[in-house]
Formats: sequence, C-alpha cells, structure tokens
Amino acid sequence: MTDGDYDYLIKLLALGDSGVGKTTFLYRYTDNKFNPKFITTVGIDFREKRVVYNTQGPNGSSGKAFKVHLQLWDTAGQERFRSLTTAFFRDAMGFLLMFDLTSQQSFLNVRNWMSQLQANAYCENPDIVLIGNKADLPDQREVNERQARDLADKYGIPYFETSAATGQNVEKAVETLLDLIMKRMEQCVEKTQAPDTVNGGDSGKLDGEKPAEKKCGC
Repeated sequence: MTDGDYDYLIKLLALGDSGVGKTTFLYRYTDNKFNPKFITTVGIDFREKRVVYNTQGPNGSSGKAFKVHLQLWDTAGQERFRSLTTAFFRDAMGFLLMFDLTSQQSFLNVRNWMSQLQANAYCENPDIVLIGNKADLPDQREVNERQARDLADKYGIPYFETSAATGQNVEKAVETLLDLIMKRMEQCVEKTQAPDTVNGGDSGKLDGEKPAEKKCGC
C-alpha cells in the first residue's frame, strides 16, 4: 500500500505502568524484532503498520477485504506524564492495556488504568484487550493466569499472555482488538446509514471513506 492507499485509519493506544514492555511489544508487532535496550518512553511516541482486514460474509463465508493503516501509540507509564497520556484517550479507537506478569504491582494498577479509561475514553465501554506481558519469564512470574483471566472476565474483555521477546500472542492480541473495533464500526454504520442510500445499497458501508476517528457508542 502506498501513502494514503487505505480504507481505514485506526488509532490504538498502549497503556500500563512504566516498564511493562509497551515499547518492545509494539516494536515486535510492527517490525517483528525484539530490542531489550529501549529506554523508557517519555511522553508519547507511535509506530505504524498497514494490514488487510477481512470481513466475514453470511454463513461464515469470506466478505470484503479492507486496507487498514494502524497507528499504535506508545504512552509513558510514569505518574508525571499521566495528564499527557489521558489527553490521547479520546482520540484512540482501541486500547492495549498491559501489565507485567513478573510484577504484581503492575497488575494491581490495571484497575486504576481502567478507571481512567472509563472516565476519559470515547465512551464508557471502549474496545480493550488486557495483556499480561513477559510470558517468557516463568521463573519470575508473580501473577497467575487465573487471576488475570478473572479480572478480564470482570471487565468483559479478552485476555492474552504475550512475550515481546519471543513474539508469543503479540499479533493475536492486536488482531483481536482490531476485530472488535471493525465490528463496532460496522454496527454503527448499519445503525446510522439506511440501506440502498449509499453506493447502490451496500448495507450502508462507505467504501473508500477514511474515517479518522470512531466516536461511536454503539
């Protein structure tokens, strides 16, 4: 895809305590590489990736393929940058909420991040995936899988254990979040766009349009 050659621009925000591995996670996803020497993010940074999202047609058949430009925003986890980080919440369409499996405190702080999300995101129930990172360090683990899954179930969000070092579940976590976002957008379009009024009645889908933001509370 060339610059501007995409159907959707999707902004994702990675958030969580400092040191949980947000930067290395995003680097693994966009470049399929691992760099353990990244310094702590100061303020906000972002990475980009182009992907193709395939919709599902009736009876599980293949639907349309959409070209998606992903902007993955990397946020500072330190308290002193918190006001800057929350300012980006309303522009993000989905959230990668991350904690460190080797840090019980980072897991306990997930509740604080969720409170901030619910207060500052585009709606009260934004699309979120909970991520327990550093799954490649089992000997240092402080958070068990049952704890994390119980918390994810409480919030009604998917949970993945990932490793930026090995690549374990990194793509799957992002793809799951993208799927949630795209389905929400499709539901919003179906509710606001009557059939047969746009592009010959293609179920209200706006082909070729590049929605910059998703402020839909569907």
